[in-house]
Amino acid sequence: MDQDERLLYSSSFGAAAAAYAEHRPDYAQAAVRWALEPAPGPRVLDLGAGTGKLTATLVALGIDVVAVEPDPAMLAQLRGTLPSVRALQGNAEMIPLPDGSVDAVLAGNAMHWFDMAVAGPEIARVLAPGGVLAGLWNVLDDRVDWIAGLERVGGSAVVGPRDTLRNWRAATAGLHLPHTGLPRFGSPEQAEFPHGQHRTADSLVATLATRAGVLVMPEPDQRATADRLRAYLAAQPDTAGGDFTLPMLTGVLRTHRH
Repeated sequence: MDQDERLLYSSSFGAAAAAYAEHRPDYAQAAVRWALEPAPGPRVLDLGAGTGKLTATLVALGIDVVAVEPDPAMLAQLRGTLPSVRALQGNAEMIPLPDGSVDAVLAGNAMHWFDMAVAGPEIARVLAPGGVLAGLWNVLDDRVDWIAGLERVGGSAVVGPRDTLRNWRAATAGLHLPHTGLPRFGSPEQAEFPHGQHRTADSLVATLATRAGVLVMPEPDQRATADRLRAYLAAQPDTAGGDFTLPMLTGVLRTHRH
């Protein structure tokens, strides 16, 4: 994805900020705890915080967090949901925090939007020595048959290469961490943690409609995609009968600042 495409996709979420806040999942607490081990202190930056899904998980764990998000609509949702959290407008390439002011930088389903050639040194600047940089992604468990079918029906716009357990390790390993020309960071580590989200067929379709690949579609294509997904889910025994748990994992890519 070139720079123009990345900007188009990454800027698509603001128009769907309310739906994103309503339907996107939180993050497995065990994944967040692992992401933060071992951080030198308690100060955490949620970078590219969106509507605050990861921020809320950090708050629930009693962690001191500051959120930074570039999109005004997404930031407004975060501030409305988590009014006690310090939430700033900014981005990974220009973080509005002082040098060495945080012990960990976490990014929930966001690190792939960063220009790491610029963001890497900026993240290193705000991190204290020994600090943690971690990306977290909620991925679908495609070892489950109907999830694998959902991937086929939805296509890459709905279920991209970072969105399934089978693909996320290869799609994220080292690719979005600071380049080797920046020796401030150690070798990356990956781990996955079980997670799930309570859904119905309609709410799952609404969740998938907040994916960037869908948001940038023309409206007729969005409607056709939603209809195709609904028809598929209505035909699956696991999803046709009402409520179900969407099988997911939270994958973590972690490194440390030397």
